[in-house]
Amino acid sequence: MTGRRESMADDALDDFERRSTTLRGDTKVVYVAGSGPAVIVMAEMPGISPHVARFSRWVRDAGFTVYMPSLFGRDGAYPRAEEGTAVLQRACVSAEFRALAAGESSPVTRWLRALAGLAHEQCGGPGVGAIGMCFTGNFALTMMLEPAMLAPVLCQPSLPLNDPGGLEIAADELASVRSRLERDDLTVLGYRFDGDRFCTAQRFAAYAEALGDRFVARVLPAAAANPDPPPFFARVVGGPHSVVTAHLIDAAGEPTLAARDEILSFFARRLVP
Repeated sequence: MTGRRESMADDALDDFERRSTTLRGDTKVVYVAGSGPAVIVMAEMPGISPHVARFSRWVRDAGFTVYMPSLFGRDGAYPRAEEGTAVLQRACVSAEFRALAAGESSPVTRWLRALAGLAHEQCGGPGVGAIGMCFTGNFALTMMLEPAMLAPVLCQPSLPLNDPGGLEIAADELASVRSRLERDDLTVLGYRFDGDRFCTAQRFAAYAEALGDRFVARVLPAAAANPDPPPFFARVVGGPHSVVTAHLIDAAGEPTLAARDEILSFFARRLVP
């Protein structure tokens, strides 16, 4: 249990610098905070919620520069069911995403790869880390096609929505990523809750088959999830799903908090000289 009722207020994000960033001819808002090597935090559905921003602040406070791109939804919004459902429906038909296509990469990943290159140029260090969640969960893997990317984390990767065992990445890109992981001795961290109907055991098995021991899977028990998440997660997602955000329990000894700490340690090991 969380031991307290969490706020239902929106997050003003006023401790982040709001940057209008143009890459590959496309302009998006990116929220930036901190100092040190860069880590790109990609929000889950339905957007940059207070829980996503909380995770970004943890990354910032661990000694990194956080880049949090706005990819969908209303920035800072508390995840209510009706608004979140509308965001999900729009994203599913957006040309930027491949929500229903196994074996294809979302076009937005090309912009995100360029963001990783820019972040490395701006922050220096050995390279860049990235974490995707839910709708963006696989994006950090595709971003490994950018040479600056060194530390990819996949939290409950949920696309394609219509194929529980499918991977949302083109076959040739997947082969290139696998070769790079082997060549550079890198690994990919993956997280999900047992029984998650959007990020299934079949999907993690597909990652393991595609990447071998370069894919390090972490499966948390469903009982470790926050039992009182915001309405979008309670009513629309309908079960344990968001490992380091809405379903994280911020208390010592909790498996979700241990997952957060492992991710921060992974970033430090790969990115801090």
